Amino acid sequence: MKPANITPHIGCSPEDFAKTVLMPGDPLRAKMIAETYLTDAELVNNIRGIHGYTGFYKGKRVSVMASGMGMPSIGIYSYELYNMFGVENIIRVGSAGSIHPDLNVYDIVIGAGACTNSAFVSQYRLPGSFAPIADYGLLRKAADECAKRGLKHMVGNVLSSDTFYDDSLSTLEWRKMGVLAVEMEAAALYCNAARAGKKALCICTISDTIEGGGVTTAEERQNAFHAMMQVALEIAE
Repeated sequence: MKPANITPHIGCSPEDFAKTVLMPGDPLRAKMIAETYLTDAELVNNIRGIHGYTGFYKGKRVSVMASGMGMPSIGIYSYELYNMFGVENIIRVGSAGSIHPDLNVYDIVIGAGACTNSAFVSQYRLPGSFAPIADYGLLRKAADECAKRGLKHMVGNVLSSDTFYDDSLSTLEWRKMGVLAVEMEAAALYCNAARAGKKALCICTISDTIEGGGVTTAEERQNAFHAMMQVALEIAE
């Protein structure tokens, strides 16, 4: 379909997206998911190199588009998808650093809630603190799918951090509150979903451990997180 130019960031029409969009951070991961798992996949967006595809997974129409890095980036893309392109569900499929001592590289974290050090929530002018949470229906299905596949996973709070290089070295302080892992996008996604009355879920694969030294390469993060991707595709509505 001819691009509708609805926004400066997504160059297609609402009909070009499925109701569910998987959102990895990396555009090349979006491309890999489309080429590996979707049939009849069509490139529907490539503005700023943010690859977006729509195709079919086991007969279900599904889209996948990158979010970029950080809350400002996923904040823009998820806002536009929810509010301007008619998307109902966004499932973030990303990487995270382990905070919990029992989470190792390649384990899966399902973000029931997203703590944050970001000021993203302040835009809503609320008379208190807002707790960004996932859609329970998507969360339950993801946890059930992980269990069915025998995948090691944990469900709980993640930390959505604005800082990858944290000068205060304070990330592990969140452990005392039961936070499982740190990533950079879920809180903004959950806020946008709540405001739009839509659904969101963050599923992450552990790419490194804050303590212990376990780490994956950029190539491994791009290509190796297949279990997480398959879970997200199976639960797409």
